[in-house]
Amino acid sequence: MSAAEFDAWRDGYEQAVDQSISFSGLRHDFFLAAKADLLEEIAAERLTGARAARVLDVGCGVGRLHPHLRGRFRSIAGCDVSAESIDRARIENPDLSYAVSEAGRLPYDDGAFDIATASCVMHHVPPAEWPAFAAELRRVTRPGGLAVVIEHNPWNPLTRLAVARCPFDKDAVLLAAGTTKRLLAGAGFSETSACHFLLVPSARPLARKIERLFSSAPLGAQYAAIGAA
Repeated sequence: MSAAEFDAWRDGYEQAVDQSISFSGLRHDFFLAAKADLLEEIAAERLTGARAARVLDVGCGVGRLHPHLRGRFRSIAGCDVSAESIDRARIENPDLSYAVSEAGRLPYDDGAFDIATASCVMHHVPPAEWPAFAAELRRVTRPGGLAVVIEHNPWNPLTRLAVARCPFDKDAVLLAAGTTKRLLAGAGFSETSACHFLLVPSARPLARKIERLFSSAPLGAQYAAIGAA
């Protein structure tokens, strides 16, 4: 989808997502909280002084993830090609930093962030542009920092159902974890790995423990591909 098409979803984004996943009995906030918890866990495991990290959320949309990230890191910035979405993100999260992205280049200096993350964004990027997208993540991540790319797991049938029901996923090209890891490696990230999550529809500690035990298997609804800069 183009930036203009995403602009049109500025005010209807949550309703569209909740409708697409209504068969699960869960709301979008459940998935957002799980992503925030996982990102914090990954940072704590792999990054010294993780709570002092500067985080960039690439393709942040209207900033729905950011209330779940607030207070976990020193700073959070977000960018998106949709100017309308960024306008709403600024209104709802006035304490955070936002910018509109131009196609093909992120509006930040080299090495500006400790963590660069993109949550369910790459499947909207044309496949021919995936390497350039990964290269931009690498450019804005400082040496020793991390990239964390969260994507839908194409091997999970319920994920495919949710994507098929979501009107702004009509152009989605889902990437398996192995593909995303190879893209990160090709962009210059090292020690690439992936963990699958959202296997159990519960945020209880036991459920999260079970998810971690099976994170190497492509079972969860989504996965995080990780690379070290």
